[in-house]
Amino acid sequence: ATNQFELDRDEVLHLTEAMIAVGRRIDWRHDVLGGPVVDKHCIGGIPGNRTSMLVVPIVTAHGMLCPKTSSRAITSPAGTADTMEVLADVELPMDRLQQIVRETRGCLAWGGTADLSPADDILISVERPLAIDSPGQMVASILSKKIAAGSTHLVLDIPVGPSAKVRSMPEAQRLKKLFEYVAQRLGLQLDAVITDGRQPIGRGIGPVLEANDVMQVLANHPDAPQDLRQKSLHLAGRVIEFDPDVRGGDGWRIARDILDSGRALAQMNALIDAQGRRDAAPGPAPLTVEVAAATGGIVIGIDNLRLARIARLAGAPQVKDAGVWLARKLGDPVRQGELLYRLHAHHDTDLAFAQRMAAQDSGYRIGRAEDLPHDFARNGVMS
Repeated sequence: ATNQFELDRDEVLHLTEAMIAVGRRIDWRHDVLGGPVVDKHCIGGIPGNRTSMLVVPIVTAHGMLCPKTSSRAITSPAGTADTMEVLADVELPMDRLQQIVRETRGCLAWGGTADLSPADDILISVERPLAIDSPGQMVASILSKKIAAGSTHLVLDIPVGPSAKVRSMPEAQRLKKLFEYVAQRLGLQLDAVITDGRQPIGRGIGPVLEANDVMQVLANHPDAPQDLRQKSLHLAGRVIEFDPDVRGGDGWRIARDILDSGRALAQMNALIDAQGRRDAAPGPAPLTVEVAAATGGIVIGIDNLRLARIARLAGAPQVKDAGVWLARKLGDPVRQGELLYRLHAHHDTDLAFAQRMAAQDSGYRIGRAEDLPHDFARNGVMS
């Protein structure tokens, strides 16, 4: 019903309040002595957009408290919790989660085991098989989880693009205002950031492939995906600017210095060890098929929804090492027959399903440079 007939803003507010009330709430006031308890969240819809796994170690290395509870995939090939689970345990009971945050100043955990907004987990279990994610439900889901987790300040990522959840700037502004309305009335300070959602972020789509991207960025590896690095630095900078001792505009530089110095990698390793490090992370699934360009030119379009469906058919997120590895991004030149992306699967049937969908429509459009779609978010990020 809420998917077909949108909730008005007061209905969203009351739903959010009710979802907070039925679960536990964490109070971190004694841990921060009046300082902000920060978080960062994305509304989803962009494959590979694992910025949270970079923002959390950066801002906690800066000294801020960031108890990050994340969801598993609803309609995507991986949620932050699915990807973090490749590296560490994410199913943490409330007492353990609080202990980890007090030891390391942060966490990257699944919200479903901490009894934070438990109604949200029931609603998501209905949304997932129906592949629906209505705006009002989304706002209530995100904000109820954040407030229940004790956050006082939130940076919200709203990607906009032709195949993102939000397709136009007017739609993004409406959603931003709805988030701001509910957040303000619940005492949460919100910084909503509209970002470039024209294509997947990073190279990997699927838990293991995305975890590899994250660790490459943290290690300052020369092959690390630069779009994931830059977007994460912008969002981490916005979070750091919640620190009353940081001047506006200095956040990005502080975030970059923490990442470049190796402090973010050290902090991520501390978080992984505290949550329970997995054995050596597996590589991508062994069965592969390469998808080549049917014609030459410039990549002018990448369909997020199509690539997400192809990755899910390959087995992600249930099969952690399945998914899609992208060789080309928007604006890249490509010749006929050159690699666009590689499918990874564990089972012949999964690979066949994914290959068949890719053969029908690869999700890539090749054309001329002047046909590139307009980026609503200048330089990838705008307020």
